[in-house]
Amino acid sequence: SARNELIVTIISRTAGFLSTLGSSLIVSDIAKKVRKGKETDPYQRIMLGLSLCDIVISFFYFFLGTWMTPKETGWLWAVGNTASCSAQGFFWAFGGAGELFYQMAISLNILLLIVFGWKQETFRKKVEKPLHIIIIALALTMAVIPLAFQTYNPHCGNCYPEVMYDACTNKKEGNLCIVRGNETVNYMFRIINGALFYIALIFCTVAMLWVYLHVRKQEVKMQRYNFRQHNAENHKESKRIRKVLFLYTLSLYFTYTPHLFVVSVPKHIRWSVVRTLPPLLGFWNMLVYFLPNCLKYQREHSGTWLVIAYFQVLRPRFPCVLSLSSGMCKRRKKDVEDAPEMNFAKINTANEESSPPPIDATDPKDDLHPHP
Repeated sequence: SARNELIVTIISRTAGFLSTLGSSLIVSDIAKKVRKGKETDPYQRIMLGLSLCDIVISFFYFFLGTWMTPKETGWLWAVGNTASCSAQGFFWAFGGAGELFYQMAISLNILLLIVFGWKQETFRKKVEKPLHIIIIALALTMAVIPLAFQTYNPHCGNCYPEVMYDACTNKKEGNLCIVRGNETVNYMFRIINGALFYIALIFCTVAMLWVYLHVRKQEVKMQRYNFRQHNAENHKESKRIRKVLFLYTLSLYFTYTPHLFVVSVPKHIRWSVVRTLPPLLGFWNMLVYFLPNCLKYQREHSGTWLVIAYFQVLRPRFPCVLSLSSGMCKRRKKDVEDAPEMNFAKINTANEESSPPPIDATDPKDDLHPHP
């Protein structure tokens, strides 16, 4: 109905705006570090790529929505044309594939740091550059092929890979012919896109469980032995980074999995869920990315609620034009200094300048003794 269409459209645009805003704050934070000559690490550069891909899909597909859909379709607020429809489909395919690939890249980065003991410098030299090239190349390939075969067409108010049919003029009445698009390209895209979706979920879940079990194994050792302070600090950082991976994986689940379980609910509810949760990935990632700064603010300002801490941390990062009416620009506070957890290059389980020599358990002089 028109009422449900209006509700779904407003929800989708609101979620798309929140996700675009969240990803833009991450991009702005990393860009500001680069301008000021501060050190960034592979984790932050992966987050930069993920956030840029999320901006592309959240803004052009979810926020602009039917504004890019051809007006001939009759959808609410549809004012676009065939060219804008093709552009929206391209941005949907490129941004969606890119953000899934980059979610896996985050899991890979943390897995190598925690489980395999890599340093971020090792990751930068051996993996990072090829990783970015492969992700961009694969995402572009997935987006360009349907564009070349004119397979981005309107469906349910938005444009993505879909074949357009219409009544045939030279055949029997009731037969349909392809007006625009390629059935083979559409079919293959759906298979590849679905496979990518499940591969990303499985990979990120396996990486999270692997990291969890590895850190849990460290916890068991910590309970059985008196470790040196060096090892205790490493274990503390492992737990912290494990939490980061868990939260990013959780945001992936919040974004993509709910629509798998709403098949049996009424159509307007199903569409409300599908159009609300997928655009919010950038918003959830923003909450995770700035969480260390917010926790630091709470430690420095005892009794502060986490919501207030987020407001204080994010407020200086908003463009000044958004706060002219409230006069915030005139009394703007300085940025809350980054918590050390914001940079994995300086604090992680493997990035020490020099590792201590291995402890010989048979040496009575070492400080690794079982508890009595």
